[in-house]
Amino acid sequence: MHTWLPALLAMFAAAFIAGGTVLRQRESCSGGGITVGWCVGAAVALCGFGLQAAALGLGSILLVQPLVVLAVLFALPLEAWLDHRHPSRVEWAWGGVLVACVAIFLLVADPHEVERKADHVLIAGTIVVLITLVAILIVAAERSSPHYQALLYGLVAGTLFGISALLVKAVIYQAINDPINMTTRPEVYLFVVVAVGGVVAQQRGFVAGDLQTSFPAMTVMEPAVSMALGVALLGESVAVGWWQTAVMAIALLVMVRAVITLARMSAVRGDQRPEVKPGVTQSAIGSTVDR
Repeated sequence: MHTWLPALLAMFAAAFIAGGTVLRQRESCSGGGITVGWCVGAAVALCGFGLQAAALGLGSILLVQPLVVLAVLFALPLEAWLDHRHPSRVEWAWGGVLVACVAIFLLVADPHEVERKADHVLIAGTIVVLITLVAILIVAAERSSPHYQALLYGLVAGTLFGISALLVKAVIYQAINDPINMTTRPEVYLFVVVAVGGVVAQQRGFVAGDLQTSFPAMTVMEPAVSMALGVALLGESVAVGWWQTAVMAIALLVMVRAVITLARMSAVRGDQRPEVKPGVTQSAIGSTVDR
């Protein structure tokens, strides 16, 4: 399988996920309830997740997930357009850094899909352990202040979305190779639990009132968890020397820094965005947003 098709699907997935996240984030900031705008955002994000699943079915996690991280970058012009402003030079600079790091990582790593049969027992056992740890984080979040509640729910959402990326590959493999026994595999049911839990945790983090904490945590945890699980459970790897490994490590660290910075900028604007009140037009509100 050529890598260009899963890469292209991952790019489209990042764009749709960015649009859906921005819409839901804005609705969460203004009230926290399920509104028409939130539902539109959820539908757009769902299309993005579908494209991401297709990309994961055709390509390796090490290829797809770094490209999906670009959702943070795609959100930049969309947010600017909705807020009637222009992205700052700092935002564009960090966006350029993010693109460069993703490109360097993929060019050096050159990841390819592996023809390895998933060990269903190992995957299910690992996921159950991770879900148990996630449950502990949720209990801690419910007993914490809003700031730490946002942080913990961001970590929970990112972890669950990262797990779902692995489960998507396992489910698709099963659907292709043994569709008759699909309903007997635990990955199918674990995926439903993990995906729903990720969306709920994401929303809980959005409404905790500290988006500059939850959004970056979620954005960084998803690729980190999914890539780690892909290497550990699916045998995904890259054949590189020591200097390529060093370059990849540096690119990943700088990528994380760029993602955190861009996500924090987005979340801070979300926290500062005034709520729409009766009799106040959107254009009037737009004029009060810091340009």
